[in-house]
Amino acid sequence: MTLLVVGLSHRSAPVSVLERAALAPEARGKLLQDAVSAEPVTESAVLSTCNRIELYADVDKFHAGVAELSTLLARHSGAGLEELTPYLYVHYEDRAVHHLFSVACGLDSMVVGEGQILGQIKDALAVAQELHTAGRLLNDLFQQALRVGKRAHSETGIDKAGQSLVTFGLEQLAGGRDVEAWARGKRALVIGAGSMSSLAATTLVRAGVGELAVANRTVERAERLVQILTEPGGPGAANGLRARAAAMTSVPQELALADIVVSCTGATGLVLAGEMVAAARQGNTAPLALLDLAMPRDIDAAVHRIEGAHLVDIESLADASADAPMAADVDKVRGIVSDEVAAFGAAQRAAHITPTVVALRTMAADVVAGEITRLDGRLPDLDDKQRAEITQTVRRVVDKLLHAPTVRVKQLASEPGGAGYADALRELFDLDPQTVAAVSRADTRADRHDARERA
Repeated sequence: MTLLVVGLSHRSAPVSVLERAALAPEARGKLLQDAVSAEPVTESAVLSTCNRIELYADVDKFHAGVAELSTLLARHSGAGLEELTPYLYVHYEDRAVHHLFSVACGLDSMVVGEGQILGQIKDALAVAQELHTAGRLLNDLFQQALRVGKRAHSETGIDKAGQSLVTFGLEQLAGGRDVEAWARGKRALVIGAGSMSSLAATTLVRAGVGELAVANRTVERAERLVQILTEPGGPGAANGLRARAAAMTSVPQELALADIVVSCTGATGLVLAGEMVAAARQGNTAPLALLDLAMPRDIDAAVHRIEGAHLVDIESLADASADAPMAADVDKVRGIVSDEVAAFGAAQRAAHITPTVVALRTMAADVVAGEITRLDGRLPDLDDKQRAEITQTVRRVVDKLLHAPTVRVKQLASEPGGAGYADALRELFDLDPQTVAAVSRADTRADRHDARERA
């Protein structure tokens, strides 16, 4: 296994650097394609969220891989390599697996235990599968990370330790009050209609806001979100929610009506400038609560200085989460992660020797076939029954001779330091390396086909 991850997150870099390094959605695909085109990289996947950017790859050279991935992250983000380098972290092989599994369980999140990261990992895998940059290693890794994350949430109380970033942000806005009591009957504006904005809108509706406007660059997506929230059985149907979709050009007017604003778009510039918020506040004495969940930020930090406006953004959430209590179940999750990392490593090491074992058995089958053909030439008078019995006997002898060594070598290869057993097997039986490589390529093609079918 030659897994490498290079990245930065809220734990390694200040929010200002994360903002500049944020990847636009269209840049992610180009980053993946450029990565697999680089000499040391054979597979790639990128996990990009509001507080982390990580590039995963299967590489054949560690130092060259680190240099290449670091350069690619800088090239496709808004920050230069010199600025990024002090904040980048590098994990290799088992440490990289441990890192992703910890991320999937919410142990590395800004709010410990939050479950939204699982959807983001699923999306990262789907993009890599769609672009065919994920092969056997990354498909196995990300799918197992999703299973580990689900296991952590189902077998422990990690959910009690954490919550979604949306809920945590609203709690900060509420200033210690119950969110439902604080939000009930208020008028809310949600800017954006992506996954985070949709979660924010749903959370606000369930908290009991009386009125909701959803503004988005593509109005049809805003209309679809409003429809989901208000249709029979939707979260807003029971309390008579008044909801509407709005174009981005209507944001200044909607802002003047709102008590709560949540913004999370993919815009590269500010969506709410300080002047716009100040203009909306003229003649309005009611408090305005703003939650900015975007990276880079949607709302001008100068809003902090506007009287009556209270802004919570990613940076202030990071500060607040540092003091959040840790649940006792976190230790249980760490134990799950450690066990799963060991199991994943063993499975990968065992899989590494499988092509060699298949090549050995193929060679043995060829030897049996050749000897039976030679026997036909020397004993042409054998009838079909005799010939079949001899063939079956020879095959049983070969299978029994190979069974114990191949089973044992798989067991040994699954243990730490067992990678050399495949080389030993090839050397002892003089196996053609090209035959082994052909088996590996066939397995990889099958894996990619299965991944496309699952996607």
